[in-house]
Amino acid sequence: MNSNQNYSLKSSNSFNIKTSCSHIYFPSTLAELQQLPELAAGNNSDKFYILGEGSNTLFVESQAPIIIQPKFTGINIQEHSDHFIVTVGAAENWHDLVCFCLEQGIYGLENLALIPGSVGAAPVQNIGAYGVEFSNYCQEVQWYEFASKTLLSLPKNVCNFAYRDSVFKQDRYNKGLITQVTFKFPKVWQANLSYAGLDVLPKNSSAKEVMAQVITLRSSKLPDPKTLPNAGSFFKNPVVSEETFMQLKQRYPNIPNYPQQDGQVKLAAGWLIDQSGLKGFRHRDVGVHQQQALVLVNYGSDVGADIISLAKYVQRKVVEQFSVSLTPEVRMITHQGESSFSSLTDINPIGESNVMRENSND
Repeated sequence: MNSNQNYSLKSSNSFNIKTSCSHIYFPSTLAELQQLPELAAGNNSDKFYILGEGSNTLFVESQAPIIIQPKFTGINIQEHSDHFIVTVGAAENWHDLVCFCLEQGIYGLENLALIPGSVGAAPVQNIGAYGVEFSNYCQEVQWYEFASKTLLSLPKNVCNFAYRDSVFKQDRYNKGLITQVTFKFPKVWQANLSYAGLDVLPKNSSAKEVMAQVITLRSSKLPDPKTLPNAGSFFKNPVVSEETFMQLKQRYPNIPNYPQQDGQVKLAAGWLIDQSGLKGFRHRDVGVHQQQALVLVNYGSDVGADIISLAKYVQRKVVEQFSVSLTPEVRMITHQGESSFSSLTDINPIGESNVMRENSND
């Protein structure tokens, strides 16, 4: 099994934060998974982190925990009379998979084009965009369980998929890792044009036309991490009660909203941040993107804590304006492993005084 010591992770996270780990492992077979030494005792669940492509990861400190980066690859297609079964290795790139499926005449993932990251990370977050979620097409997830050192096939119904959530962030968190994902795509396909930006397309649009529009929309709003380091959408869209929404609507008649099946209402986090006057806001070497307020960007900081300070400032300003709390979608990693955003209390906050001082120096 390939591994490295004192490994720099600066190029392995899309925020381009300078950090390193004492050890990193790249397992690509069951035998190599079973050889992972740090997990043998089964008591180090808070000392390691499973890393995909680092597109949804913020390293908070200069030292990261032990890193495991699975390298399971390959795509297999089985064609049936009315559907396709596609099995994909966890290390495959997500957008490459979307493109590959369309080239093979397999449709369904086109709304999820250009989402950064690996296929193995998709079930963890239950990634979604433009009215489609990963869970819509997932059939099962192959899971390596650390305790038993065996591969398990977890059907969709036990993965507990929810909005940016799954069993892999809950009951099974750090108890194993994903090696491959199996999708089921019906051959009967209809374009999903329900989301704003896609509803301008003709109803008979092809999957390739939908994907082209998704790419155009995302490219116009989201900066390329290779040129301006970021992790895409930093915050989840908050879900509030109908009562809270009606109170907000009285004050803000044009507030974007998406009613949910359970009666609650999803709000647009980017709109809330924008209306709080933060689009384009910059504090030293980090800031809120000028075109999409949901994206926090790194202009040149090597320190993850700078992004945390900015995120807490954004969160506070939105609460002051709307009494709605934003929860990060990005995962926060310290030397002890993953940490909750609320637990990072020792980060120096951005205060109104130094914001005004910076503005006065412009």
